[in-house]
Amino acid sequence: MKPRILLSLCAVLVLFLAGCGAKAKTDPRAEAPPPAVVEADQDVNVVKVDHPEQFPVVSAVRRDAASELHVTGVVTPDVSRNVPVISLASGRVVDIRAKLGDAVTKGQLLMRIQSADISGAFSDYRKAQADEVLARAQLDRAKLLYEKGAIAQKDIEVAQDAADKVKVDVETTAERLRVLGADLNHPTAVVDVYAPVSGVITEQNVTAAAGVKTLDNSPNLFTIADLSSIWILCDVYENDLANVHIGEFADVRLNAYPGRVFKGRISNIGPVLDPNIRTAKVRLELRNPGLMRLGMFVTATFQGLKKEIRAVVPASAVLHLHDRDWVYVPAGDRTFRRVEVTGGKMLPGDMQEILLGLAPGDRVVSNALVLQNTVEQ
Repeated sequence: MKPRILLSLCAVLVLFLAGCGAKAKTDPRAEAPPPAVVEADQDVNVVKVDHPEQFPVVSAVRRDAASELHVTGVVTPDVSRNVPVISLASGRVVDIRAKLGDAVTKGQLLMRIQSADISGAFSDYRKAQADEVLARAQLDRAKLLYEKGAIAQKDIEVAQDAADKVKVDVETTAERLRVLGADLNHPTAVVDVYAPVSGVITEQNVTAAAGVKTLDNSPNLFTIADLSSIWILCDVYENDLANVHIGEFADVRLNAYPGRVFKGRISNIGPVLDPNIRTAKVRLELRNPGLMRLGMFVTATFQGLKKEIRAVVPASAVLHLHDRDWVYVPAGDRTFRRVEVTGGKMLPGDMQEILLGLAPGDRVVSNALVLQNTVEQ
Protein backbone atom coordinates (compact mmCIF):
# COMPACT_ATOMS: atom_id res chain seq x y z
CA MET A 1 0.00 0.00 0.00
CA LYS A 2 2.75 2.39 0.79
CA PRO A 3 4.65 1.84 -2.46
CA ARG A 4 1.50 2.76 -4.40
CA ILE A 5 1.15 6.03 -2.48
CA LEU A 6 4.79 6.82 -3.08
CA LEU A 7 4.38 6.29 -6.80
CA SER A 8 1.37 8.61 -6.86
CA LEU A 9 3.32 11.34 -5.11
CA CYS A 10 6.17 10.98 -7.56
CA ALA A 11 3.80 11.30 -10.49
CA VAL A 12 2.27 14.47 -9.07
CA LEU A 13 5.74 15.88 -8.48
CA VAL A 14 6.80 15.17 -12.06
CA LEU A 15 3.69 16.83 -13.43
CA PHE A 16 4.27 19.91 -11.21
CA LEU A 17 7.86 20.26 -12.35
CA ALA A 18 6.81 19.90 -15.96
CA GLY A 19 4.22 22.67 -15.51
CA CYS A 20 6.79 24.98 -13.93
CA GLY A 21 9.20 24.41 -16.79
CA ALA A 22 6.53 25.19 -19.32
CA LYS A 23 5.61 28.37 -17.48
CA ALA A 24 9.24 29.50 -17.35
CA LYS A 25 9.50 29.20 -21.14
CA THR A 26 6.56 31.60 -21.89
CA ASP A 27 7.25 34.91 -23.84
CA PRO A 28 7.91 37.81 -21.33
CA ARG A 29 6.83 40.46 -23.86
CA ALA A 30 3.34 39.06 -23.84
CA GLU A 31 3.01 39.71 -20.14
CA ALA A 32 4.65 43.32 -20.23
CA PRO A 33 2.35 46.39 -19.82
CA PRO A 34 1.31 48.26 -22.95
CA PRO A 35 3.63 51.15 -24.00
CA ALA A 36 2.72 54.70 -22.91
CA VAL A 37 1.06 56.94 -25.50
CA VAL A 38 2.45 60.56 -25.58
CA GLU A 39 -0.02 63.14 -26.88
CA ALA A 40 1.23 66.41 -28.34
CA ASP A 41 0.47 69.59 -26.37
CA GLN A 42 -2.46 71.59 -27.67
CA ASP A 43 -1.71 74.96 -29.28
CA VAL A 44 -2.42 77.59 -26.62
CA ASN A 45 -3.40 80.09 -29.31
CA VAL A 46 -6.21 77.85 -30.60
CA VAL A 47 -9.43 77.72 -28.61
CA LYS A 48 -12.55 75.65 -29.19
CA VAL A 49 -16.02 76.74 -28.10
CA ASP A 50 -19.37 75.00 -28.06
CA HIS A 51 -21.38 77.90 -29.48
CA PRO A 52 -19.26 79.97 -31.90
CA GLU A 53 -22.34 81.92 -32.98
CA GLN A 54 -22.14 83.80 -29.66
CA PHE A 55 -19.00 85.53 -30.88
CA PRO A 56 -19.77 87.59 -33.99
CA VAL A 57 -17.00 88.27 -36.45
CA VAL A 58 -16.35 91.28 -38.67
CA SER A 59 -14.12 91.92 -41.66
CA ALA A 60 -11.15 94.28 -41.47
CA VAL A 61 -11.65 97.25 -43.78
CA ARG A 62 -9.02 98.94 -45.91
CA ARG A 63 -7.57 102.36 -45.22
CA ASP A 64 -5.01 104.20 -47.34
CA ALA A 65 -2.67 106.14 -45.07
CA ALA A 66 0.68 107.85 -45.34
CA SER A 67 3.62 106.17 -43.67
CA GLU A 68 4.52 107.54 -40.25
CA LEU A 69 7.77 107.78 -38.36
CA HIS A 70 7.67 108.15 -34.59
CA VAL A 71 10.75 109.50 -32.81
CA THR A 72 11.53 111.04 -29.44
CA GLY A 73 12.88 114.50 -28.79
CA VAL A 74 13.67 117.11 -26.16
CA VAL A 75 12.50 120.72 -25.81
CA THR A 76 15.47 123.11 -26.04
CA PRO A 77 15.73 126.90 -26.28
CA ASP A 78 16.08 128.68 -29.60
CA VAL A 79 19.77 129.61 -29.73
CA SER A 80 19.00 132.86 -31.51
CA ARG A 81 16.70 133.80 -28.60
CA ASN A 82 19.19 132.81 -25.89
CA VAL A 83 20.73 136.10 -24.71
CA PRO A 84 23.57 136.38 -22.16
CA VAL A 85 23.63 139.18 -19.58
CA ILE A 86 27.10 140.62 -19.04
CA SER A 87 28.75 143.57 -17.36
CA LEU A 88 31.73 145.37 -18.89
CA ALA A 89 32.46 146.93 -15.51
CA SER A 90 34.16 144.75 -12.91
CA GLY A 91 33.47 145.15 -9.21
CA ARG A 92 31.35 143.79 -6.36
CA VAL A 93 27.65 142.93 -6.46
CA VAL A 94 25.70 145.07 -4.01
CA ASP A 95 22.14 144.14 -4.98
CA ILE A 96 20.39 141.37 -6.96
CA ARG A 97 16.81 141.90 -8.11
CA ALA A 98 16.24 138.65 -10.08
CA LYS A 99 17.06 134.98 -9.75
CA LEU A 100 17.07 131.73 -11.69
CA GLY A 101 13.68 130.84 -13.18
CA ASP A 102 12.22 134.35 -12.98
CA ALA A 103 10.35 135.80 -15.94
CA VAL A 104 11.75 139.25 -16.74
CA THR A 105 10.90 142.00 -19.20
CA LYS A 106 13.24 144.04 -21.35
CA GLY A 107 14.75 146.94 -19.36
CA GLN A 108 14.03 145.39 -15.96
CA LEU A 109 16.74 145.96 -13.31
CA LEU A 110 18.55 142.71 -12.61
CA MET A 111 21.46 143.71 -10.36
CA ARG A 112 23.72 146.58 -9.19
CA ILE A 113 27.51 146.52 -9.16
CA GLN A 114 29.89 148.81 -7.28
CA SER A 115 32.76 149.31 -9.67
CA ALA A 116 36.10 151.09 -9.56
CA ASP A 117 36.01 151.11 -13.36
CA ILE A 118 33.02 153.45 -13.24
CA SER A 119 34.75 155.75 -10.76
CA GLY A 120 37.84 155.97 -12.98
CA ALA A 121 35.74 156.57 -16.08
CA PHE A 122 33.83 159.42 -14.41
CA SER A 123 37.12 160.94 -13.29
CA ASP A 124 38.48 160.87 -16.84
CA TYR A 125 35.23 162.33 -18.16
CA ARG A 126 35.25 165.26 -15.75
CA LYS A 127 38.92 165.98 -16.47
CA ALA A 128 38.18 165.98 -20.20
CA GLN A 129 35.34 168.41 -19.63
CA ALA A 130 37.63 170.74 -17.66
CA ASP A 131 40.29 170.55 -20.39
CA GLU A 132 37.63 171.37 -22.96
CA VAL A 133 36.60 174.50 -21.07
CA LEU A 134 40.22 175.62 -20.85
CA ALA A 135 40.96 174.87 -24.50
CA ARG A 136 37.83 176.72 -25.61
CA ALA A 137 38.83 179.76 -23.54
CA GLN A 138 42.34 179.73 -24.95
CA LEU A 139 40.97 179.51 -28.48
CA ASP A 140 38.68 182.50 -27.92
CA ARG A 141 41.58 184.48 -26.46
CA ALA A 142 43.80 183.56 -29.40
CA LYS A 143 41.17 184.72 -31.86
CA LEU A 144 40.88 188.07 -30.06
CA LEU A 145 44.65 188.58 -30.06
CA TYR A 146 44.85 187.62 -33.72
CA GLU A 147 42.25 190.24 -34.57
CA LYS A 148 44.39 192.82 -32.71
CA GLY A 149 47.48 191.65 -34.59
CA ALA A 150 49.20 190.45 -31.42
CA ILE A 151 49.78 186.83 -32.58
CA ALA A 152 50.39 185.04 -35.83
CA GLN A 153 48.07 182.74 -37.80
CA LYS A 154 49.93 179.64 -36.62
CA ASP A 155 49.06 180.41 -33.00
CA ILE A 156 45.38 180.37 -33.92
CA GLU A 157 45.81 177.01 -35.62
CA VAL A 158 47.58 175.53 -32.58
CA ALA A 159 44.79 176.69 -30.27
CA GLN A 160 42.12 175.30 -32.65
CA ASP A 161 43.92 171.94 -32.77
CA ALA A 162 44.09 171.74 -28.97
CA ALA A 163 40.38 172.52 -28.69
CA ASP A 164 39.47 169.83 -31.25
CA LYS A 165 41.56 167.20 -29.47
CA VAL A 166 40.02 167.99 -26.13
CA LYS A 167 36.55 167.68 -27.67
CA VAL A 168 37.49 164.20 -28.90
CA ASP A 169 38.61 163.28 -25.38
CA VAL A 170 35.26 164.39 -23.95
CA GLU A 171 33.33 162.35 -26.51
CA THR A 172 35.54 159.28 -25.95
CA THR A 173 35.26 159.31 -22.16
CA ALA A 174 31.50 159.88 -22.38
CA GLU A 175 31.13 156.93 -24.74
CA ARG A 176 33.17 154.74 -22.40
CA LEU A 177 30.80 155.56 -19.57
CA ARG A 178 27.81 154.68 -21.71
CA VAL A 179 29.41 151.35 -22.69
CA LEU A 180 30.03 150.54 -19.02
CA GLY A 181 26.36 151.23 -18.33
CA ALA A 182 26.72 154.48 -16.38
CA ASP A 183 24.44 157.53 -16.56
CA LEU A 184 26.31 160.71 -17.48
CA ASN A 185 23.83 162.86 -15.59
CA HIS A 186 24.14 160.90 -12.33
CA PRO A 187 27.80 160.34 -11.43
CA THR A 188 28.11 157.33 -9.13
CA ALA A 189 30.36 154.32 -8.58
CA VAL A 190 27.38 151.92 -8.81
CA VAL A 191 26.30 150.64 -12.21
CA ASP A 192 22.88 149.10 -12.91
CA VAL A 193 22.55 145.99 -15.09
CA TYR A 194 19.26 145.70 -17.00
CA ALA A 195 17.63 142.84 -18.91
CA PRO A 196 18.44 143.18 -22.63
CA VAL A 197 15.37 141.14 -23.70
CA SER A 198 12.20 139.70 -22.24
CA GLY A 199 12.18 136.04 -21.28
CA VAL A 200 13.02 133.56 -18.53
CA ILE A 201 16.31 133.42 -16.64
CA THR A 202 17.69 129.96 -17.45
CA GLU A 203 21.18 130.45 -16.01
CA GLN A 204 22.58 132.40 -13.05
CA ASN A 205 26.28 132.57 -12.22
CA VAL A 206 26.33 135.39 -9.66
CA THR A 207 25.17 135.89 -6.07
CA ALA A 208 24.95 138.82 -3.66
CA ALA A 209 28.34 140.27 -2.62
CA ALA A 210 30.09 138.23 -5.31
CA GLY A 211 32.86 139.67 -7.42
CA VAL A 212 32.38 140.43 -11.10
CA LYS A 213 35.52 140.08 -13.19
CA THR A 214 36.41 141.20 -16.66
CA LEU A 215 34.92 139.47 -19.69
CA ASP A 216 37.97 137.39 -20.57
CA ASN A 217 37.76 135.23 -17.44
CA SER A 218 34.21 135.60 -16.16
CA PRO A 219 31.06 133.61 -17.15
CA ASN A 220 27.78 135.25 -18.05
CA LEU A 221 26.02 136.82 -15.08
CA PHE A 222 22.64 135.60 -16.32
CA THR A 223 21.24 133.93 -19.41
CA ILE A 224 17.77 134.95 -20.55
CA ALA A 225 15.85 132.69 -22.93
CA ASP A 226 12.88 133.92 -24.92
CA LEU A 227 10.66 130.82 -24.77
CA SER A 228 7.91 132.19 -27.00
CA SER A 229 9.52 130.16 -29.77
CA ILE A 230 11.42 126.95 -28.99
CA TRP A 231 13.33 124.14 -30.67
CA ILE A 232 12.73 120.41 -30.42
CA LEU A 233 15.74 118.22 -31.17
CA CYS A 234 14.83 114.69 -32.29
CA ASP A 235 17.01 111.64 -32.86
CA VAL A 236 16.27 110.00 -36.23
CA TYR A 237 17.99 106.77 -37.19
CA GLU A 238 20.05 106.61 -40.35
CA ASN A 239 17.62 104.21 -42.07
CA ASP A 240 14.69 106.60 -41.49
CA LEU A 241 16.28 109.83 -42.75
CA ALA A 242 14.69 109.36 -46.18
CA ASN A 243 11.28 110.04 -44.58
CA VAL A 244 12.32 113.44 -43.18
CA HIS A 245 12.49 116.59 -45.33
CA ILE A 246 13.25 120.22 -44.49
CA GLY A 247 10.18 122.44 -44.59
CA GLU A 248 7.67 119.69 -43.77
CA PHE A 249 5.64 119.61 -40.58
CA ALA A 250 5.53 117.03 -37.81
CA ASP A 251 2.99 116.32 -35.08
CA VAL A 252 4.44 116.95 -31.64
CA ARG A 253 2.97 115.40 -28.49
CA LEU A 254 4.18 116.21 -24.99
CA ASN A 255 4.45 113.38 -22.50
CA ALA A 256 3.01 115.76 -19.92
CA TYR A 257 -0.01 116.62 -22.12
CA PRO A 258 -0.65 113.52 -24.30
CA GLY A 259 -4.04 114.72 -25.44
CA ARG A 260 -2.71 117.80 -27.25
CA VAL A 261 -1.00 117.88 -30.65
CA PHE A 262 1.27 120.71 -31.85
CA LYS A 263 2.71 121.39 -35.30
CA GLY A 264 6.45 121.83 -35.71
CA ARG A 265 8.32 122.70 -38.89
CA ILE A 266 11.53 120.87 -39.79
CA SER A 267 14.19 123.58 -40.06
CA ASN A 268 17.40 121.55 -40.01
CA ILE A 269 18.67 117.98 -40.43
CA GLY A 270 22.04 117.44 -38.79
CA PRO A 271 24.85 116.76 -41.28
CA VAL A 272 26.74 114.55 -38.80
CA LEU A 273 25.53 111.21 -37.39
CA ASP A 274 26.13 110.13 -33.84
CA PRO A 275 28.77 107.39 -34.25
CA ASN A 276 27.45 105.40 -31.28
CA ILE A 277 23.71 105.14 -31.99
CA ARG A 278 23.74 106.11 -35.71
CA THR A 279 21.20 108.90 -35.43
CA ALA A 280 21.03 112.44 -36.78
CA LYS A 281 19.63 115.45 -34.94
CA VAL A 282 16.49 116.80 -36.60
CA ARG A 283 15.39 120.26 -35.44
CA LEU A 284 11.77 121.32 -35.23
CA GLU A 285 10.72 124.94 -34.69
CA LEU A 286 7.35 125.92 -33.26
CA ARG A 287 5.62 128.54 -31.17
CA ASN A 288 5.37 127.81 -27.48
CA PRO A 289 1.77 127.98 -26.25
CA GLY A 290 3.08 128.33 -22.70
CA LEU A 291 3.01 124.64 -21.84
CA MET A 292 6.46 123.67 -23.05
CA ARG A 293 9.35 123.77 -20.62
CA LEU A 294 13.00 123.23 -21.36
CA GLY A 295 14.05 119.60 -21.04
CA MET A 296 10.57 118.12 -21.61
CA PHE A 297 10.42 114.84 -23.53
CA VAL A 298 8.19 114.77 -26.61
CA THR A 299 7.14 112.34 -29.32
CA ALA A 300 7.31 113.64 -32.88
CA THR A 301 5.46 111.98 -35.77
CA PHE A 302 6.74 112.61 -39.30
CA GLN A 303 4.29 112.01 -42.14
CA GLY A 304 5.87 110.22 -45.11
CA LEU A 305 5.00 110.82 -48.74
CA LYS A 306 4.49 107.12 -49.52
CA LYS A 307 0.95 105.75 -49.17
CA GLU A 308 0.45 102.50 -47.30
CA ILE A 309 -2.52 100.12 -47.04
CA ARG A 310 -3.70 99.50 -43.49
CA ALA A 311 -6.33 97.19 -42.02
CA VAL A 312 -8.86 98.77 -39.68
CA VAL A 313 -10.90 96.83 -37.12
CA PRO A 314 -13.11 97.79 -34.16
CA ALA A 315 -11.03 98.70 -31.14
CA SER A 316 -12.84 95.99 -29.15
CA ALA A 317 -11.43 93.35 -31.52
CA VAL A 318 -7.91 94.03 -30.26
CA LEU A 319 -6.91 92.23 -27.08
CA HIS A 320 -4.09 93.77 -25.03
CA LEU A 321 -2.36 90.90 -23.26
CA HIS A 322 1.16 90.76 -21.79
CA ASP A 323 2.13 94.10 -23.40
CA ARG A 324 1.19 92.77 -26.83
CA ASP A 325 -1.82 93.09 -29.13
CA TRP A 326 -3.86 90.08 -30.29
CA VAL A 327 -6.96 89.35 -32.37
CA TYR A 328 -9.05 86.18 -32.71
CA VAL A 329 -9.69 84.88 -36.23
CA PRO A 330 -12.09 82.01 -37.12
CA ALA A 331 -10.24 78.70 -37.76
CA GLY A 332 -13.22 76.48 -38.59
CA ASP A 333 -14.81 73.59 -36.70
CA ARG A 334 -15.89 75.82 -33.79
CA THR A 335 -12.31 77.02 -33.19
CA PHE A 336 -10.66 80.42 -33.15
CA ARG A 337 -6.97 81.20 -33.47
CA ARG A 338 -5.31 83.99 -31.51
CA VAL A 339 -3.00 86.01 -33.79
CA GLU A 340 -0.49 88.61 -32.64
CA VAL A 341 -0.74 91.98 -34.38
CA THR A 342 0.81 95.42 -34.13
CA GLY A 343 -1.79 98.01 -33.29
CA GLY A 344 -1.70 101.51 -34.72
CA LYS A 345 -3.42 104.75 -33.84
CA MET A 346 -7.03 105.08 -32.81
CA LEU A 347 -9.52 106.37 -35.37
CA PRO A 348 -12.96 107.96 -35.01
CA GLY A 349 -15.84 105.59 -34.35
CA ASP A 350 -13.90 103.37 -31.91
CA MET A 351 -11.81 101.92 -34.74
CA GLN A 352 -8.11 101.09 -34.66
CA GLU A 353 -5.45 100.66 -37.31
CA ILE A 354 -3.50 97.41 -37.55
CA LEU A 355 0.04 97.92 -38.81
CA LEU A 356 1.19 94.30 -38.97
CA GLY A 357 -0.39 90.87 -38.69
CA LEU A 358 -3.71 91.52 -40.43
CA ALA A 359 -4.78 92.35 -43.97
CA PRO A 360 -7.92 94.10 -45.22
CA GLY A 361 -10.74 91.55 -45.61
CA ASP A 362 -9.53 89.23 -42.85
CA ARG A 363 -12.26 88.25 -40.42
CA VAL A 364 -11.82 88.75 -36.69
CA VAL A 365 -13.95 88.37 -33.58
CA SER A 366 -15.56 91.76 -32.93
CA ASN A 367 -15.07 91.53 -29.14
CA ALA A 368 -11.88 89.68 -28.27
CA LEU A 369 -12.18 90.29 -24.54
CA VAL A 370 -15.50 88.44 -24.26
CA LEU A 371 -14.03 85.41 -26.03
CA GLN A 372 -10.92 85.50 -23.86
CA ASN A 373 -13.01 85.59 -20.67
CA THR A 374 -15.12 82.68 -21.90
CA VAL A 375 -12.01 80.60 -22.60
CA GLU A 376 -10.53 81.32 -19.18
CA GLN A 377 -13.73 80.18 -17.49
